[in-house]
Amino acid sequence: MFKKPLTLAQKKAWYGVLFASPLMLGLLMLFVLPLIQSLRFSLSSIHLVQGGFAVDYEGFSNFSQLFTTNPDYPRRLTESITNMIVNVPIIIIFSLFAAVLLNQKFKGRAMARAIFFLPVILASAAIANLDISSFVGGSTPAGGGEGGGGLMESFELKKMMLESGLAPVFVTYITGAVDRIYDIISSSGVQILIFLAGLQSISPSLYESSRIEGATGYEIFWKVTFPMMTPLILTNTIYSIIDSFNHNTINALISETAFKSFEFGQSAAMSWVYFIVVAFILVVSTSLISRKVFYYD
Repeated sequence: MFKKPLTLAQKKAWYGVLFASPLMLGLLMLFVLPLIQSLRFSLSSIHLVQGGFAVDYEGFSNFSQLFTTNPDYPRRLTESITNMIVNVPIIIIFSLFAAVLLNQKFKGRAMARAIFFLPVILASAAIANLDISSFVGGSTPAGGGEGGGGLMESFELKKMMLESGLAPVFVTYITGAVDRIYDIISSSGVQILIFLAGLQSISPSLYESSRIEGATGYEIFWKVTFPMMTPLILTNTIYSIIDSFNHNTINALISETAFKSFEFGQSAAMSWVYFIVVAFILVVSTSLISRKVFYYD
């Protein structure tokens, strides 16, 4: 008995499965299986023995020790979450502002775009170990406090803003962003490119009809550009959150715990707590932002 030939839609579906099969196989072999193995290690104590290692089930003792006997992990985890909450909104705002400027028509636009993407290259693994402070005049204080003496410190900006009547919490936030301007710019290259691609995909007819109706540049930005950018704001927010957690001291602590102290179970527990915290933040931020996302059909 002859089989019924596949329809065109079924052939396209199987082509899609064939195209995605290397990704699914790599996800299974390189992510899912190591994830299950690390969960097993986090619930056990691992001892090096001749010819390998022995795994003894310990329950949740590794997790409880993280917050009872380990003085570094809770502090570093809290610092990473705080830095993410502070830096991600600044990166998104700066990236959108820079992309709008770079989308304008002016001489040397290609060079300007390359300059804004240059920090991404400078932050690559090839030169990540270089002392950048020697090029920017010394490191600035992480908290953006007074008296740091760095080249990019906010100087009299905080005093001027306080005298103008702004709330101290906003003044501290803004001056802290100014003090960390190099880090913000170096973390915004990919986001600027994504926003720039989104701006170039907006139909010119939307802007033309807005101008015909008498809309100002300010109104066009908030009524046309910003709604069209909301899907990319969601994308860049997720990327920025993940990227911020990739560049902190927790990863070094996890590596040192495993390969210097040889506490593999403790290191696996650190990784799982870290993974759960990042996943929770991503779920909450995605659910909140997606409610305001506008998709143009």
